[in-house]
Order: sequence, then C-alpha cells, then structure tokens
Amino acid sequence: MKKILSFGLIGLLALFLAACGNDTSGALAEDKILVGATGGPHEQVMEKVKELAADEGIEVEIKTFNDYNTPNSALDEGSLDANSYQTLTFLEDQKENKGYELTEVFKTLTFPMGIYSEKVKDISELKEGDKIAVPNDPANEYRALKLFEQAGVLKVDPEATNTATAKDVVENPLNLEIVELDAAQLPAQLGEVQAATINTNFAMGAGLTIKDDAIFAEDTENNPWSNYFVVRTANKDDEIVGKLKDIYQSDEMKQFVEEEFSGSVVPSW
Repeated sequence: MKKILSFGLIGLLALFLAACGNDTSGALAEDKILVGATGGPHEQVMEKVKELAADEGIEVEIKTFNDYNTPNSALDEGSLDANSYQTLTFLEDQKENKGYELTEVFKTLTFPMGIYSEKVKDISELKEGDKIAVPNDPANEYRALKLFEQAGVLKVDPEATNTATAKDVVENPLNLEIVELDAAQLPAQLGEVQAATINTNFAMGAGLTIKDDAIFAEDTENNPWSNYFVVRTANKDDEIVGKLKDIYQSDEMKQFVEEEFSGSVVPSW
C-alpha cells in the first residue's frame, strides 16, 4: 500500500510540474525565451539574434522544426514561448481552423518562392500533360499556384481565397497534372516531376537558390509574403518581445541577412 501511495504521489507531482511548465497565461521572462524556428535560414538568423541578445543579457534558446504545423501547436500549448517561420496568411488559416490564440508581433524575413526543375531550363519548355508539384499546406499552395499563373502556364479562379487548392485552377491549357505534396518533401521529389514550386527555406536546404537555380521566381522587392515573429496573444506586449524586435530589426541584422543569403532571403522590415 505504501508503494502504491508513493507511486501515486510521484505521478501527481509529475503532472503538477508538467502543468506548471505549460502555463500559457503568465508573462514571459524578461531575460530568457524559447523560440521555435524551421531549419535553414530562419534558424540561422535566430542564431545571430541569439548572439546579439546575449550581449544584452537575454538568453535565447532555439528549437528547430522540419515542418510547418508543429511550431504553432507547440507554441499554443506552451512548450515554446515564440516561433519565427511563417507568413501571415498561414498563421491566420491556422488560427481559424485550429483555434490558436497566437499573434504576429513583428516582421522578420521574406523568402521569395521559386519554381525549380531538373528537366527544363525555362518555364516555356513545359509540355502537354507534364507533372508539376506544389506544397499542399494552406496559403503556400495558393501562393505556389499564383506563381505558376504569373509564369503564364495556368490561371487560378479570381474568386479563390488564400486557402485555394488545385481544384481552384480554372484554366490549364497544357493539362498539367498538379501534384500536391508536403512542402518539406518537394526538393526530394523534384526529379519525379517536370517542375515544382519550393519554399526557399526547403530549397536552400537542398542546395538550391533563387539566383542560380530557379527557372521562375517571385520578385524580391515589395514581396507581399513577409514572415513574422509570433507569440501567444497574451504575451504580445511582454517586455522581452519588444527587446527582441529591436535586436531582430537592427541594422546589424539587416547587414547579416543581406550578406549571408545574397538575395534568396531578404529583410522584411
């Protein structure tokens, strides 16, 4: 009986500590923050932020993710303090469909999306019935389809929203087969299709750049797809958030981004 009671108390204690660790109602610490970022440029830039923040007595811990969904669920349930990786349209879709109480607090980076191919060197070389691939997550699929539209190979329904899919393509003169894949898998599947739109962070992870490898790409100037630093809504005015904004949007960070990524990633601020 004593052993049973002991195990029971240990279990209750563990649950209590876990609950305390995932408290999403309190203010963030003023000198320490845990930030989620996708692997690649977002992570690299946060590493530079971490370095600069340390000079001001702020400890930034970074947790790296390889998908677009987990960083928001982790932030919402309290195992992260913030994340840095997503566009506003993606965030709004997640909030609407999953009920997250998250808020964007400042702009970070813009990743111009590109169309890549191992088989053709120009978008005009696409032929009847070719396969093209796009990311299958909300907002990114719409963005990818609009990029193919800008390239002149298809047309998306003008009434389509940011959550449009291949079903919203209203003109497809070449009868292209549109393959919808997880964004992280697109570089690995590039050889299986004639062309694919790939988010820049995943393209760079595969050694591809807008400047040298894309056969068509979004403009880097005035690109509407800015990424944001995001926190729980309850923490949007916390002191450490303002401090990190000042660090992230500093001239030193701007210079770092411009030198490190040579135009494949640009500052949004």
